[in-house]
Amino acid sequence: MSRIGRKPIEIPNGVDVQISENNFVKVKGPKGELSNTFHPALKIEKEDNVIKIERPSDESFMRAIHGTTRALLANMVKGVTEGFTVELEIVGIGYRAAMKGKKLELQLGYSHPIEYEPPEGIQISVEGNNIIKVSGIDKQLVGQVAAEIKEFRKPDPYKGKGIRYKGEQLKLKPGKSVGKK
Repeated sequence: MSRIGRKPIEIPNGVDVQISENNFVKVKGPKGELSNTFHPALKIEKEDNVIKIERPSDESFMRAIHGTTRALLANMVKGVTEGFTVELEIVGIGYRAAMKGKKLELQLGYSHPIEYEPPEGIQISVEGNNIIKVSGIDKQLVGQVAAEIKEFRKPDPYKGKGIRYKGEQLKLKPGKSVGKK
């Protein structure tokens, strides 16, 4: 049996979970509301302050979807209570970020500034000139927005200039002079 799928999900105080037919789950908390529909073959139950998920058989697909469903539900509960944050850092001379109203304006060495408007439910803040914080209650959406921002200027493999996740370690390539002797 899946080790992750077997673990029950604790529901903290202030969080309301509603499970309706066709495995439609709605989670309400202090930060907002999330909803999702899960595979109809799984059995999702709420007992007291715990959510349990059971699968009908031991076939490969059911084992995979069992753990995935449990992880998605746990992320929904965590999102409406704590939220998720991804930090990006900009490395490079002249590269900087600033907020213009709700839009993020990036100077990344192109001939023009790049403006990015975040989707609904996502908050972006800039610390200093080079730290961008993307936060929200939906883990998938937060990660997607962070990846889209990173795509504007991926880290250069030789100098490391560009946008990267905070704490990301890059393995820089040696320049062409290293090979000559």
